[in-house]
Amino acid sequence: MAQARKPRGLRRRKSLLKSIREFLTPRVWKQVRNAVPRRRMPRWDVRPLLWILVTMTWCCGDSLPERFEAARGVYVLCHDKRRRPGETFQGFQQALNKLPLPVLRALAHALRQRIAQRLDDRWQIKGLIPLGCDGSRMECPRTAELERHLGQGGKQDSAPTVWTTAIVHLLTGVAWTWRFGKGGKASERDHLVQMLPSLPPGALIVADAGYYGYELLLELLRAGVWFLIRMSSNVKLYTEEGVELTEFREGTVYYWPEAVQKKGGPPIQARLLCIRDKKRKVDVWLLTNLMSPEQLSWADASRFYRWRWENEGYFRTYKRTLAKVKLSSRTIREVHREAEASMIATQLLLAQGALAMPRPRTLSAGEADEPRVMCSPRKVLREIRRDMSNLPGPRGRGGLAQRLKNCQRERRPRSSPKVARPWPRRKDHQPPQPPKILTLTAAQKSLLSRCRNAA
Repeated sequence: MAQARKPRGLRRRKSLLKSIREFLTPRVWKQVRNAVPRRRMPRWDVRPLLWILVTMTWCCGDSLPERFEAARGVYVLCHDKRRRPGETFQGFQQALNKLPLPVLRALAHALRQRIAQRLDDRWQIKGLIPLGCDGSRMECPRTAELERHLGQGGKQDSAPTVWTTAIVHLLTGVAWTWRFGKGGKASERDHLVQMLPSLPPGALIVADAGYYGYELLLELLRAGVWFLIRMSSNVKLYTEEGVELTEFREGTVYYWPEAVQKKGGPPIQARLLCIRDKKRKVDVWLLTNLMSPEQLSWADASRFYRWRWENEGYFRTYKRTLAKVKLSSRTIREVHREAEASMIATQLLLAQGALAMPRPRTLSAGEADEPRVMCSPRKVLREIRRDMSNLPGPRGRGGLAQRLKNCQRERRPRSSPKVARPWPRRKDHQPPQPPKILTLTAAQKSLLSRCRNAA
């Protein structure tokens, strides 16, 4: 007897489930379950609880209860042979408040390993894994509890805010890891130091001029992490011989603040590169600990720093495409869980899109690199919502996996740079000025020689 065909809507949702299972594998769920405290037959098991919590970020709805109803309905149809979870949003919220935060962090850790495994063929370039680091603020409701715990977001009478610092893989646009802090008191540099143990071997941190500082660079060197950081006039660099800034292209410099010299501390030897381009209004000065041009050429450094905008694009996806400019939770426990889950949801969304993109072609010696095909987060989200909402897709597009292949980012050539829209409260961006480059004095050269002998 022929087996009855499943309804078309159910087949589409099974296609969505198959796409998610590329990353949320049984091994990932096993690692998550090992982090859950043992309880006796909970009404909400950890798997449906986290599955619904993550997919709520993708659902449409003006409120959390509406998104919960949509996400729960999709879970029930995708897992028709499993035990059904609770039906009320109040019960879901109570179960979520009892869930320890280490469980969500275990899910992020396991998912990070799975993403690196599935995207292995597009994970590195010339032996380096370029990772951008940047931060952004998210507003929260003006409840008494959140104002007491989070405080204002840096400006007078502003709403409570959460600061997020994220490390993003620049070749795919997928987030690698992140940290949260109070919006008005968080430090991006401290967050970066906390995230160093989770970086993969061969990581190259690409950051803007806000990530300067002797202590930060020292921590990067101790962790064995490569860096490519833009310098500004806040930084003093030293050379053994005088240089002409107008003709400078690259050379060896020493990052050696005066306070460190007085304490007899060693300098940080690095390589300074000046990126000059007719399309740029100002020159870009980059500092790296990759001393050899064979390890990092001038052209590669310029390209990696240009790719740093993938980090800005990630926050645009998170805050605008997924509507997380302002979080919806009203208590500090709920804010922590919503922020963690929404970052995981954004990571999983972009990972599905990156996996569907064509693999980069292996180039022969001397052949120029081709532009990489990147996914469009808006198009990926639209196709996922099509399957979740049981909407018919265009003819001839096939299942979700086939439709995701067509969710490519626009690649039309531009004849002029983009112009930012003026916003009432936004200050005009002032590009960083060149660093101060000084010549070592005789006394400093003698101290440098003693530091080298001591090392």
